[in-house]
Amino acid sequence: MNNYFDSMFARKEFLARLMVHSLKTSSGWLELAFAVIIMFGTYWLSLKILAVINRHTQQREIKFPVLLHFITRLLWPVLLLLCTIIAMVIWRVSTGESVLWLQLTAFTARWLLMIRIIMAVLHNAIPNNRFNERYERSLSTFLWVCFLLWLTSLDTFIIRLLKSLALPIGSTSLSLYTVITGSIIVGIAIIIAMWLSRITEQHILKAEKLDVNLRYVLVKIVKTLLVVVAVLIALPMVGINLTILSVFGGALGVGLGLGLQKIASNYVSGFIILADHSVRPGDRLNINNFTGYVTKITARFVVLRSSDGSEALIPNDTFVSNTVINDSYSSKIMSNNLTLQVAYNTDLPQALEILKEAAAKQARVCDDPKPNSYVTEFADSGINLYVNYWIRDPENGFMSINSAILLEIWNRFKEVGIEFPFPQQEIRILNDASDPIVCDSITHQVSSEEEPSFSEPLPTALSVSSFHAGQHKPHE
Repeated sequence: MNNYFDSMFARKEFLARLMVHSLKTSSGWLELAFAVIIMFGTYWLSLKILAVINRHTQQREIKFPVLLHFITRLLWPVLLLLCTIIAMVIWRVSTGESVLWLQLTAFTARWLLMIRIIMAVLHNAIPNNRFNERYERSLSTFLWVCFLLWLTSLDTFIIRLLKSLALPIGSTSLSLYTVITGSIIVGIAIIIAMWLSRITEQHILKAEKLDVNLRYVLVKIVKTLLVVVAVLIALPMVGINLTILSVFGGALGVGLGLGLQKIASNYVSGFIILADHSVRPGDRLNINNFTGYVTKITARFVVLRSSDGSEALIPNDTFVSNTVINDSYSSKIMSNNLTLQVAYNTDLPQALEILKEAAAKQARVCDDPKPNSYVTEFADSGINLYVNYWIRDPENGFMSINSAILLEIWNRFKEVGIEFPFPQQEIRILNDASDPIVCDSITHQVSSEEEPSFSEPLPTALSVSSFHAGQHKPHE
């Protein structure tokens, strides 16, 4: 039975000659029509099944989106392969002739299935959908070229050429074919490890019983272990002895000691800040006059997002070697304050009570500790007042809450008649020509031949005095 199925997928030699010969017979044309009907029929059937699946998924929440993506991508190749295998068995049993077009269809379906599996794994393994359509098309084209080379037996010549090119490494040598196949297999193993790490990461981050920092530590450890294990498993599969890596290990150690020490420092610092809970996602940090909230902690840096949308990438070793202001270290709530000025004729106890009530009226303001207000200074223009309150969601910003509190204070002050002072200036002319006393004094000083005495001040010609709203004017 195994030999029977092996012969179904055995590569045909002199394929072009066989195809031409098949088209000269009626059975060849019938087999070709049979293959075309199977291709279009399975494609139509897959579209109908996917339409039913989409109608059901739109009405309920998808628990396994990865599985749905695989089903969507692999449904048609699986149906095509299964139907083609059944058709090949029926054709051989009924006619007793060998198959060609159905076998080519099976080859195509099997290769299409493999390509779509690779694309689905890459789509789910690479984060943030960085594997875009351009890369997907390029990789698909490369795989189809490999299929044509295999189908036409040109791959045998290329493999022999690559095996003849040896790359000496120490006392051993590696062929170019081994290097290429090893790189491909290691790449596939790493991609599978990344895919598994993403699935594990989703489950770990949903574990609410674990601390947030502990979840991120576990995610990094699992991801690192999976990648290392994938490489250690993939290399022996292609015949590469792991002892050869000792040369690269020594070079890597020197590189870490010289050029890569900063990267290693950031990587280790990332584990440190997660383990000691000094920085957590959602914390409000102030570093080098930049204030923002922690949105992401990676192996090399921490992402801070400010209220205006700008983001700063802070290296991890900065949090270990420098001073970092963490406003959310022990508690998430934050204090904020507003300063304003009232006139000197204000009822201060009433004004202070209005300030506290205006702050406490806002839903985002904490009840414990309660808002409080103070008199801070008797200034030139009026009396300075200060209201302090604590906000429970500082990540939503302070502009809206400050505006709401000030607007409430404005309305309450208008109701009780409390005024806000504003500076004014009054100009008074003292040497009016109609004043006989001032005129006689100026005439006497000008006509006198004696030098004027400066022990007493001359009459002032112009005087500027200031007064403020809510204060008494100076006596005239």
